[in-house]
Amino acid sequence: MRGGRFLTSVVAPTVALVIAFGIAAFALLLVDINPLDAYAEMWKFGTSVESLISMTNRAIPLFVSALAVAVGFKMGLFNIGVEGAYLLAALIAAYVGALFVLPPVLHVFAILLVGVIVGAIWNGFAGWLKVKRGVHEVISTIMLNFVAFSVSAYLFLEYFKAETSGLTTATDLIPESGWIPSLNPIIELFGIEPRAGSQLRGFLVIAILLGVFYHYLVTRSRFGYDLRAAGINPPAAYASGVNANRMIINTMVISGGLAGLVGMSDLLGFHHQYVQDFPRLFGFNGIAVALLGRNHPVGMAFGALLFGFMERSALILDFSGVPREIVTIIQGVVVLTVVIVYEVIARYVQRRTVAAAARAAEEAETQEVAA
Repeated sequence: MRGGRFLTSVVAPTVALVIAFGIAAFALLLVDINPLDAYAEMWKFGTSVESLISMTNRAIPLFVSALAVAVGFKMGLFNIGVEGAYLLAALIAAYVGALFVLPPVLHVFAILLVGVIVGAIWNGFAGWLKVKRGVHEVISTIMLNFVAFSVSAYLFLEYFKAETSGLTTATDLIPESGWIPSLNPIIELFGIEPRAGSQLRGFLVIAILLGVFYHYLVTRSRFGYDLRAAGINPPAAYASGVNANRMIINTMVISGGLAGLVGMSDLLGFHHQYVQDFPRLFGFNGIAVALLGRNHPVGMAFGALLFGFMERSALILDFSGVPREIVTIIQGVVVLTVVIVYEVIARYVQRRTVAAAARAAEEAETQEVAA
């Protein structure tokens, strides 16, 4: 059991990364670029203090998105609707957050609560469709993404955008009481002094707490037990008294609530308003991070940091004459190879377990005959 867990948690992602970087190296060789030089440039640029801060900031929404996806995965539900849910939640939360002023902590909490509620309702509707109308969650969440994009654009341009003469189209600025301060004062205590403009976002603390919450929910609570039981063996879970329909709706609501927080790191820690070019693709990339991290909070944290590192280090490639699309190749191949490698290792572990059980049964039978 321990050997199988080591294979799936350590060997599989390591093999996937080696294969991904190997394929990317082959692609670089096709355009007459030394892959070792390209990787060296990425590592040198990506390990500076400012790059590490940027990497972490990029990883925060990816990690929260992966948590939202992983909750559904634990029950065998594939929530592809994180993208639409977090954009709609960020827009409404930005608009509501700019309407009033509260004490700092309460103001931030109110904005986060709005995001959670909007995301929970939006993805919870997909759960309701699955239970009441038999609509598969993949289909409903994909369709709800497009609905969310359209609804967000309509609300933003017709009702929520600020009446300004500036070049940037955005909602009203959230009062400073609704901002999450950076963690720079804390890291400066350790002698790390980033350059001006490089701010480690305070939402990192909330993301860590969300990871702890996810771990407790899935592995330490009765709901998590029912969630995993329903995902592994639905008939057995039903026989033990688990209400499958209620679990589906509750799971999608929780997944949507987490999805509603994906954009809050950028909203409350950087933009402080919803802008027309608000960051996108966190929802889709979160699926890749969840797969890479095997739905474990620590694994997803490392996966998010890896994606953040590659996105940050890709910025130096343009200056070195290296196509930055090589990073996209690596990310895509990582997802593909990790799925394949996990499946190969899972089948190997299963065969080994079956063989061990057969040997144990044979030895027991031999001992019984001898007795």
